[in-house]
Amino acid sequence: MKFISTLFPALWLFLWLGATQAADIENGADLHFEHCTGCHDSAVYTLEDRKVGDLARLGQQVRFCKDTIGASWFDDEVDDVIEYLNVTYYHF
Repeated sequence: MKFISTLFPALWLFLWLGATQAADIENGADLHFEHCTGCHDSAVYTLEDRKVGDLARLGQQVRFCKDTIGASWFDDEVDDVIEYLNVTYYHF
């Protein structure tokens, strides 16, 4: 029983921390609109022969574009844009 009483608070903390670090899709949409639409319209995300085929590749592409345009996003902002693109276009 002691093991369970020790495990429960640790599990609760783990779940709580995970929930607080979820990507912010609205922020991702704002960042995308501000920084990405100058080069991309939505057609690039819906091409049949698109380069992005999975979530890992989407992350690589977003980071590449961020670095190319010199955006000074924090890691959580990169995650926000990835999540926005995934939910809106890719559905991985």
